[in-house]
Amino acid sequence: MWQSQINGFRAYLQLERSLSGNSIEAYLHDVEKLTQYLDSRGLALTPDYVELHHLQDYLRWIAELGMTARSQARIISGLKGFYRYLSAENLITKDPTEMLESPKIGRKLPVTLSVEEINRVINAIDLSKPEGERNKAMLESLYGCGLRVSELVGMKISGLHFDDGFIQITGKGDKERLVPVGSVAQKHILIYLDRIRPHMPLKKGNEDILFLNRRGSRLSRVMIFTIIRDLAQKAGIRKTVSPHTFRHSFATHLVEGGADLRAVQEMLGHESITTTEIYTHLDREYLRSTILQYHPRK
Repeated sequence: MWQSQINGFRAYLQLERSLSGNSIEAYLHDVEKLTQYLDSRGLALTPDYVELHHLQDYLRWIAELGMTARSQARIISGLKGFYRYLSAENLITKDPTEMLESPKIGRKLPVTLSVEEINRVINAIDLSKPEGERNKAMLESLYGCGLRVSELVGMKISGLHFDDGFIQITGKGDKERLVPVGSVAQKHILIYLDRIRPHMPLKKGNEDILFLNRRGSRLSRVMIFTIIRDLAQKAGIRKTVSPHTFRHSFATHLVEGGADLRAVQEMLGHESITTTEIYTHLDREYLRSTILQYHPRK
């Protein structure tokens, strides 16, 4: 019973929600975790016989195993999604997750870099090496367009629409969006395209991929993390810097400059405005620190 309904849920996530493969697997993993727990407790329950107290016991169990509040909340989200699907398909008469509460999560503000720190990291690139021009183009794209690391490694030459001032990006759930691209990022992408990329080996299937490794294939996410970590260390940045730090900095600097939150949401590819609203919190922190630093009555 569980397996057939999990298979139906998979099809629903693929066809109706158009989620990415990773997101679908995460949802299914959350449901399978519950089935494993029920089996371990000798509870031979089908989805329609699971009640709220079973789920609460399950959550207590994963909390005792040391799972963080954030991970617990994500699992609850997955279970709610599964039971909403069952309810919509009339496969259950009542939804046991309706009254299921998520643990309180403190909203963690992401690490950001100042404009001066961004410049220091980018200036730490050794442009005497061929990969230096590539790395500069990548970092200018990350910061200039607010890209996710997966979007950066997937950038395509056919998606560069510089005459119109945009690049076409494939984001979460394979959703495409157009992102404005500034003159600095355009300049360094064109330098890389004209002077570096034509002299690199090209592995079949990567003809349209913009940024290539030494073997002519698309770069891995891990490689981008490594490049940025090494540059941050070289620049003397003591913060924990990752590709996402550039995305957070992009959004924060826009909000600090007075950009409309809806416009920032669109550029970042956030489905919900509430995700983007974290940058208003960052802006308030910036304002507060500025007041504490410069106000005579601080």
